[in-house]
Amino acid sequence: EGKLRFCIDRGGTFTDVYAEIPGHSDGRVLKLLSVDPSNYDDAPVEGIRRILEEYTGKKIPRTSKIPTDKIQWIRMGTTVATNALLERKGERIALCVTKGFKDLLQIGNQARPDIFDLTVAKPSNLYEEVVEVDERVELALEGDDDDSGSLIKGVSGELLRVVKPFDEEGLKPLLKGLL
Repeated sequence: EGKLRFCIDRGGTFTDVYAEIPGHSDGRVLKLLSVDPSNYDDAPVEGIRRILEEYTGKKIPRTSKIPTDKIQWIRMGTTVATNALLERKGERIALCVTKGFKDLLQIGNQARPDIFDLTVAKPSNLYEEVVEVDERVELALEGDDDDSGSLIKGVSGELLRVVKPFDEEGLKPLLKGLL
């Protein structure tokens, strides 16, 4: 199709950019520092910019948007968030959860390597505070009546019934209190 395909791995130290280039059996690989503010604002964008310049022979200024007419797709993965979670580094966070489920993540489940081990070492919570939101949804069954207009489709396609909608205005002061 004459368009490039980009695969990018954005790590904490380096960003690897691989591009499949039409008409070339071997792709183009580029390694950049993930953070290099004296040279560029964003390593993945910079990698795409450089490879597009090579492919098209046209200069693409860092201040302009990347032209996408020569790009078929971009796939990107990152270990930055995973590493932040594993190392317990990153921003301070709070958990908003349905009222009555405040301890859900603390309680967890019974999955552990040795079910009979009485000394269970649990990792610390990622969140500092919990805000309980007074709302409730439940799974609905196919064919349920929607007389009240309370049925919605979840992000993965399941049918849900909104039993108690959350009060956005009531939640705002709780979240502002966290700030």
